[in-house]
Amino acid sequence: MEQPSTLQEAIVYFADPKNCNEFLAGLRWADGKVECPYCGSTNVSYMASQNRYKCYGGHAKAQFSLKVGTIFESSPISLDKWLCAMWLVVNCKNGISSCEMARDLGVTQKSAWFMNHRIRMALHDGSIEKASGHVEADETFIGGKARNMHVAQRRRRITGTGGKDKTPVLGIMERGGKVRTVVVPNRKKRTLQAEVKKHVEAGSALYTDFLLSYDGLEGEYAHKVIDHAVSYVEGNVHTNTIENFWALLKRGISGTYVSVEPFHLFRYLDEQAYRYNNRKEMTDFDRFKLAASQIVGKRLTWNEATGKNHESQTYPN
Repeated sequence: MEQPSTLQEAIVYFADPKNCNEFLAGLRWADGKVECPYCGSTNVSYMASQNRYKCYGGHAKAQFSLKVGTIFESSPISLDKWLCAMWLVVNCKNGISSCEMARDLGVTQKSAWFMNHRIRMALHDGSIEKASGHVEADETFIGGKARNMHVAQRRRRITGTGGKDKTPVLGIMERGGKVRTVVVPNRKKRTLQAEVKKHVEAGSALYTDFLLSYDGLEGEYAHKVIDHAVSYVEGNVHTNTIENFWALLKRGISGTYVSVEPFHLFRYLDEQAYRYNNRKEMTDFDRFKLAASQIVGKRLTWNEATGKNHESQTYPN
């Protein structure tokens, strides 16, 4: 069977452990030379009876599996379920909840939740390349909708108006390019301008709304402002592209995940940004293969995922 192009074909294809191994090994060691994740030695042999590799580098933990050194490490869940889970996450436009994934894969909701977060970690774009050309910057708030809360909960949690009690997020969209998102502590001038300068090339055409926090960027950018109290588009001056991304993000949060903790919000942003940035000129398999190629060198433990030492608050959506 050739490479799968649909979810059904992916389930059938990866049901064979041999296909799982060949697919991941081909991405991890494209030149065919298997490297030990502990010492980097290529003096490695494959033990087919145990479906493991053995390194002869003379160190402890001589044996290792394909999972070691990836987001799958220390997981008892088989690779066929992991790969199907990744297919679902990167190809479902509005995401997939842990409850739905648990039903689809036959795992517990707790396991599916942890799988989702580990996959989101692989989707993070660590590129240092700055946006350039025509760039839109806009901020939004992610948080609970009062109309969805019980009246007692609403009184306890909604203590102000506007963005109070919600999490601010800044989005930077390069027209014709990628979107970048970052959770910010506030919408103050120092905060937003520092992020803009970090992610946008000096000299670019920058479009924002009328928020006063963006004042003063004219020295480094061709800064144009659109006042939404007057109009939404004036020629090339608008923030409609990034606002379209916000609409997709909030649709996924309110319709699929229902509840997102601020502590985990950046992972959901990474997930939505990955799908958005790779939506064009890529098949479902291409999008899946790209995500699978990013699993090495990333490890998320249960304590890190749950934020044992972090006091978090849930915002129902």
